[in-house]
Amino acid sequence: MLSAVARAVVPALGRFTVTTDEAAVLAPGSIVAPNHSSLVDPGVVLAAVRRLGVEPVVLATAGLWRIPVLGGALVREGHIPVHRGTERAAEALEAAAAALAAGRVVVIYAEGRLPRRVDAADSAPGPFRTGLARLAAHGAPVVPLGQAGARRISSGSTAKQVAGLFTAPLRRPGVHVHVGTPLVLGGDVEAATARAHAAVTAAWRTAAGHLAARRG
Repeated sequence: MLSAVARAVVPALGRFTVTTDEAAVLAPGSIVAPNHSSLVDPGVVLAAVRRLGVEPVVLATAGLWRIPVLGGALVREGHIPVHRGTERAAEALEAAAAALAAGRVVVIYAEGRLPRRVDAADSAPGPFRTGLARLAAHGAPVVPLGQAGARRISSGSTAKQVAGLFTAPLRRPGVHVHVGTPLVLGGDVEAATARAHAAVTAAWRTAAGHLAARRG
């Protein structure tokens, strides 16, 4: 349901486009690794992945499960809560590994949190945590995904984010997603994390380039 809602709503918020590398594929048991820049990112990513024919499982902050209606939908669709900073934090990777083994496509934000900026500009992905590399250690292909423009829908203070969402259908900001070529991580966790970061950064640069070309 959430993927279908995202696919319907995100294009209404802005000029939404998706491109892929020629070798891009979202095979069962893949991990999608997007950059994280805005609260609307999950909707943007779900809309893009649904457009490519896949309904993924998303790792997201556990607080979302406490929101009425949304929490129930997250449970029904098998999304995975991340209890950051608690003893239960490791449970998310265990649940994600089980989802991969069952053939689901899993979305994980390797940056772990949003950038601490209030402006609407895009910037390269921040440092990655090691969870992505540890999840992919057993051979699951990692699909880098870059998105640009989401901060022009919603960013800044809470009031500005709400205002941005309400005015987006009138402003029609450009949002572009680019899906890169899958890679298999392995070996040293730090080296694997660096490879994943470079691949997601490359996908983000491609997405940002598409937006810049449209504005030009």
